[in-house]
Amino acid sequence: MKLSEYLKTYQPSILREPFIIAEAGVNHEGSMELAKRLIIEAKEGGADAIKFQTYKAETIASKDSPYYWDISKEPTKSQYELFKKYDSFWKNEFVELKEFCDKVGIEFLSTAFDKESAFFLNELMDVFKISSSDITNLPFVELQAKFNKPIILSTGASYLWEIQQAVDVINKNGNLLCLMHCVLNYPTKTENAHLGMIKDLIEKFPDVVPGYSDHTLPGEMDNLIYSVLLGASVVEKHFTHDKSLPGNDHYHAMDKHDLRKFRDKWIYVNDLLGGYKITALESEEPARKNARRSLVAATDIPKGKIISDSDLTWKRPAHGISPSNLKQVIGMKAADNIESDTVLKWNLLID
Repeated sequence: MKLSEYLKTYQPSILREPFIIAEAGVNHEGSMELAKRLIIEAKEGGADAIKFQTYKAETIASKDSPYYWDISKEPTKSQYELFKKYDSFWKNEFVELKEFCDKVGIEFLSTAFDKESAFFLNELMDVFKISSSDITNLPFVELQAKFNKPIILSTGASYLWEIQQAVDVINKNGNLLCLMHCVLNYPTKTENAHLGMIKDLIEKFPDVVPGYSDHTLPGEMDNLIYSVLLGASVVEKHFTHDKSLPGNDHYHAMDKHDLRKFRDKWIYVNDLLGGYKITALESEEPARKNARRSLVAATDIPKGKIISDSDLTWKRPAHGISPSNLKQVIGMKAADNIESDTVLKWNLLID
């Protein structure tokens, strides 16, 4: 199912299989061959979509733009310089990647970081993703909202009022909206993940689709599982073909094996969750019949005797009259001689 359709079918009361976005970003490092490998491996891992990032260093950061990442992993100390390393892909390259995604059978997405890329990406995507870094860039939020397509908005490093401002701009244009809980630490430590904020997003914005953009280390992929259990419907995580590579995004990203681990765990968890409405299960029928109790003669009851409480007890199995009918049975007569320890049935009694 395409992401736009998936968002339309969201129902708050139903926990469903999440839509998974593999955030490749610029982990292609300017190589079309590597970008296509990422697409193939995201599909192999079970992602529903793969997302890239589209920018030019000159339009996203000034030359005086300090780093905010772990420089032991990514030594570049200027945002401008880092973006300049990976900004070689532009319209023609993304058209080629879109066509390749269609061929492989995975949805193409890319986050636009300037007006020009937003306009040409509009020709390639059914859904816009807006980065946490642009949540207060309200003119740019409004520009993308005016394409009249669903929007996924990450909420990292935001106060509630900042999220509300962006939501108001989007709502004014009538776009279907997914709000993604996100923490802007690379990587995010476990104690900083604050997955509980997903519940607050759901409470504060009940009319939007909840999601989670994860920056924690992959590990056992449990954080994504927990996020879905808390209500996240769309989940996104950085994606690479090789986690051992140097650079800001590789070391805290998942690979196709992590992605498959998450898929397999979700299948297991979903099996555990089962249905969402209380009912007796078909598999429990033997227990209903044999582990529950029936009214049983506590002593020999002669024919014609009026049944009293002292004539009765309750024992397994539930093949006879339920103890819930005790008051109805008291005062009836024995239709025949009833031996002690007999499981009572209605044909043994008369009014």
